[in-house]
Amino acid sequence: MQIYKTQAPIASKRSWFLSLMGMLLITIGVMIVLQFIGIFLIPSIFQIPLDETVGLFTGESDHPKAKYALFFVQAIGAGFAFLASAWLIAKVLDKADFGWKQQMSRFKFKGLIILLMIMFGGVVFNSIIIDWNANVEFPESWSFVEEWMKEAEAQRIVLTKFLTDFNSPLEFLIGILVIGFIAGIGEEVFFRGVLQSKMHIYTGNIHLSVWISAFIFSAIHIQFYGLFPRMVLGAIFGYIYFYSGSMIYPIIAHILNNSLTVTLVYLGKLGIIEFDIEKTDQVSWPFAMLGLVLLLIAMKAFKDSHKNFKLDDELAESL
Repeated sequence: MQIYKTQAPIASKRSWFLSLMGMLLITIGVMIVLQFIGIFLIPSIFQIPLDETVGLFTGESDHPKAKYALFFVQAIGAGFAFLASAWLIAKVLDKADFGWKQQMSRFKFKGLIILLMIMFGGVVFNSIIIDWNANVEFPESWSFVEEWMKEAEAQRIVLTKFLTDFNSPLEFLIGILVIGFIAGIGEEVFFRGVLQSKMHIYTGNIHLSVWISAFIFSAIHIQFYGLFPRMVLGAIFGYIYFYSGSMIYPIIAHILNNSLTVTLVYLGKLGIIEFDIEKTDQVSWPFAMLGLVLLLIAMKAFKDSHKNFKLDDELAESL
């Protein structure tokens, strides 16, 4: 069971709308402020004129420090922004406690091993969802929507390729730090630690809370042709958190997932392996089905391995 202890009236089920509005305003406000700060600091840190920063966000800048500057803004305006928003929502709005000591105590080495099996099965199975989602076609009457989505997708691909076109081991390591660690920690604390926990309070149903949070987690990336695989991934993280009661697991899973993609891209560029980030049909259906079987078996084993953890109050008293 996830931990989000709060007695604040605004966090109660009857105040769900006011609570969500407060959460939305805090998150948007924090992201705007931190992104502004990040952009404002670019000239002094990276010696890039302020009027050239637009090129950073389109992937068209040829400044030698452009990639470092973009990573800097992403780290502050996205990863740290989600983390800061989660803290403000939990501590200021909801007066909530994450119970980090309890969460740490529920982390087990056995659980980590099973988690690796879950992630392997999940990544393999998700490959066919990635391929399906990337090739979705709309009816003729929706052609204008499809056109807009494809244009937005193309722009995002340009930026992604710019960010992950690592020209040195240092750029690769910074990519792992920002895309893997900072994004993984910030997004999990926000989407699973806060949003999923609040959704569980509002709906009273763990499955609804997991999938609603996973959908919002995916939609916030504004990438329709990756919406469903990212939502499945978010749901896997959500169930991992709920079954274990420890946010450490989904944080590690998220870091591993993002870091694996970054590493594959880098190894592909070095010519060590064949990997194309734009190619979607890289796994066969039979292999994907084996991945699904492994995912389900490993998830069941993970759930069973955490059945005996103490109840929140009992555990709190023993710490």
